[in-house]
Amino acid sequence: MSIRKPAVANQFYPGNPQMLKQSIMEYLEKAKPGSFNGKLKAIIVPHAGYIYSGWTAAYAYKLLRRLDQERVWKVLLLGPAHNVPFYGAAAPEEDQWETPLGLVEIKDVRTELKESEEIIDVPQSNTYEHSLEVQVPFLQMALKNFVLYPLVLGTLRPKSLASEIESFVQQKDVIMVVSSDLSHFMKYADAKKTDLETSTAICDLDVMKMAEVGDACGRMGILTAMDIAKELGWRCEMLNYKNSGDTAGDMKSVVGYGAYAFYQ
Repeated sequence: MSIRKPAVANQFYPGNPQMLKQSIMEYLEKAKPGSFNGKLKAIIVPHAGYIYSGWTAAYAYKLLRRLDQERVWKVLLLGPAHNVPFYGAAAPEEDQWETPLGLVEIKDVRTELKESEEIIDVPQSNTYEHSLEVQVPFLQMALKNFVLYPLVLGTLRPKSLASEIESFVQQKDVIMVVSSDLSHFMKYADAKKTDLETSTAICDLDVMKMAEVGDACGRMGILTAMDIAKELGWRCEMLNYKNSGDTAGDMKSVVGYGAYAFYQ
C-alpha cells in the first residue's frame, strides 16, 4: 500500500486539521451558488492558495454538498502539471493520498476504460503537484464518501482524452473536477477583461474560442470537459469570479479564479 504525502500543506492551505476544517467551512458557508435545474456532472475550480482562491472554489464545492451523501461518488480529478513536462495524462502511482483531514482512496481511471492512449505512467508526475492536492481537502469536506481518480495533464489532445473518458463520465455516480486558474500576472482591469472572454468561451462551450484566446493554466482539462459537454449536451454556468486583487493580493499583478458548473 503506497501513500502520497501532502506536498503543499502549510503553503497553499493550513496543515493543522482544525484550522483547515474551519477555513473550508467558512468558505462554504459564505458561498451562495444559487440553484439550478439539471444533474451536476462537472465543476471547474481554481487551485491557488486558499486565501486567494478558496472563496471562489467554495461556490462549486457547495454544489457537491447538495449531492446524495449516502452514495459513494467517483471523482475524476484533472489538473495541469506544473513541475514535470510530458505529453499525455499521468495516472496515479499511489493507492491512497493523505491530507491533514485523513486518507483518500485512489484508483487508476484506466480500470474503468476499455482502452486509452492518452493516459500513461509518468513517475513522480504528482509527487509535488499542487493543482490536484489543493482540491482534496475541499472534496473531503464536501462529500461524505468518494473514491478519487486523479490525472495530471501535460500537453495532450483534449478531444482524444475526452473521447476515452466519456463513457466513464456518463456513469451516474461520477463527478468530474477540473482544476485551473485563469489569467496570470496582469493588471487588475486587464485581467477582468481577459477572464470575462475566457469565461464566455467556457460557458458557451466554444471550444475553438477557448483554444485560441482562453487564458487558463488548466486549459487542457477545461477543453476536455468542454468537448464532453458538447458531445453529451451539457450546459455550463459560471458560479463566481474573483482575482487575487479582490482577495489577498496586489492590484498591479493579479491571478484570475473562476468557478463553473456543468449540468446534464
